[in-house]
Amino acid sequence: MLTDTELYNKYLSGDGASYDELMIRYGDKLTIYLNRYLHNLQDAEDLMIEAFARIMVKKPAIRDGGFRAYLYKTARNLATRFHGIKSRFETFSLDGMEDEIPDRDTSDFAKTQILHLCLERIDPELKEALWLVYMDEMSYEDAAGIMKVSKKRIDRLLQKGKAHLKNELSKEGITNAYE
Repeated sequence: MLTDTELYNKYLSGDGASYDELMIRYGDKLTIYLNRYLHNLQDAEDLMIEAFARIMVKKPAIRDGGFRAYLYKTARNLATRFHGIKSRFETFSLDGMEDEIPDRDTSDFAKTQILHLCLERIDPELKEALWLVYMDEMSYEDAAGIMKVSKKRIDRLLQKGKAHLKNELSKEGITNAYE
């Protein structure tokens, strides 16, 4: 399997199919991420395509391993402009996330529902940091670039976010993630 950097470099060399592979790799995840801001799946899909198109047309120099972060940052900026968000974090939402996590049984489904409920109760900035690092498996550096904060700030947001989430989960009677 080729890395993002290899696929992007192949695209820059004229191989359009490699860019299609990048769209397949990140299209759905990016659409879900954008839907957190827009609360409209059609608009999220449109902006996902717009983000890929901007990179395709501008062909920016992207550091090794930085394609995904660059793509998410481009998409986030588009969403911010599109929706006219005054605050960077005021509309980040986890609505609809229940469709992304397969439930193995009723108990897992109930835990997933409680997790969503608890995530909605914490600060949107903390929620976004948790989402990028743990759900989208981004590095601290990539998450920091997307959120326009330092890596140290991401670390603090994650620590604080985990503490707040743990507190909210304990209010719901979950004291051990493996129960």
